[in-house]
Amino acid sequence: MRTVPAGLAAHLEGDATTVCHCWRVTRRDGVVAGFTEHDRDLVVSGTLYLAASGFAAADSEAASGLSVDAGEVTGGFSGDAIGEADVLAGRYDGAKVETFLVNWQAPEQHILLRVEEIGEVVRAGGAFRAELRRMTHRLGQVQGRVYSRRCDATLGDGRCGVDLDSPAYRVEGAVSAVLGETRLVVSGLEGFVPGQCRYGTLTFLSGGNVGMVSDIDDHRRDGGAVTVSLWLPPALPIVVGDTFVATVGCDKSFATCRARFSNGLNFRGFPHMPGGDFAFGYADGDTVHDGRPLYE
Repeated sequence: MRTVPAGLAAHLEGDATTVCHCWRVTRRDGVVAGFTEHDRDLVVSGTLYLAASGFAAADSEAASGLSVDAGEVTGGFSGDAIGEADVLAGRYDGAKVETFLVNWQAPEQHILLRVEEIGEVVRAGGAFRAELRRMTHRLGQVQGRVYSRRCDATLGDGRCGVDLDSPAYRVEGAVSAVLGETRLVVSGLEGFVPGQCRYGTLTFLSGGNVGMVSDIDDHRRDGGAVTVSLWLPPALPIVVGDTFVATVGCDKSFATCRARFSNGLNFRGFPHMPGGDFAFGYADGDTVHDGRPLYE
């Protein structure tokens, strides 16, 4: 049960109130930003909340229980508040948003109303609209493991064990030509076999997308040129000269794990699990059942 601080409770019981909403946004990279609907900046518990940021809440509904309700916040792009490049780069995706009710005449009188998470962010002209999800939406996410023939580890994580910092699995390169939003001619990958970087990542070291990671859809050699295709276009246009780090990829199969990475002992899938054809099969007089393994 939420307890309203005595000072704020007394203020709310008065005939006139001087309260406003403040939002503290904590991005996944640890950056904290504060915004308020008040007409001047406020400092609450050591956090600066910027006014005139265009940050405002839309109508929302609150419900009890574990329902996954969602609200919205809207705002305009501002150099001192929210940068358009940061929104396009996805730096606010999944950020935690804490909403406070604050007495702007006495900012020490405040209360936390709710904690939400930014979901879908839509950009429209010079403004944005962000979905706010209750933390209960995480209860709908898959937990634990799923039986599958393919590995469910992420290449390079603790369960996988492959060291992607090894020169055998990563290389620095540069963009030589831009053939489209997602198709690039690159240098630096000549030492890799075509297709070796498919399902890998490309992390930009310079340019407008610096620090952003893109998934590689295809890696091939066309004549004397090496081309890379990305799954999705980056937030900002890629230009010739942008540098990056590319890593090899893995299609999650046991054959690739064993041949490319010599990592078969750490394979986190079930390559010998019978498929759907066996599960829906039936006994007949032609099939030999002598106890031998179904898959070698």
